[in-house]
Amino acid sequence: MSSKHQRTLEQVFAHPLHMNIKWPDIVKMFESLGAKVEVVNGGREKVTLNGLEETFHIPHGRTVNSRDEMVQIRHFLERCGYRPGGG
Repeated sequence: MSSKHQRTLEQVFAHPLHMNIKWPDIVKMFESLGAKVEVVNGGREKVTLNGLEETFHIPHGRTVNSRDEMVQIRHFLERCGYRPGGG
């Protein structure tokens, strides 16, 4: 994983919750972990990683600034076995 993608992963898991991460940076991070990302239902993207699937809303403005969306991303990564420095 490149240092840019590692930094994005660290931002996803930051405390307090880091906001305003660009959605394309999150998608590139998912892909760097080996995920398949595909657009479904227009405003959503389905991410398949380590045999697990999650569908995410593509944020308006292309920046994740919702606490609920950030927590959804974090929990999905945890279920897939990824945390900063541990996966």
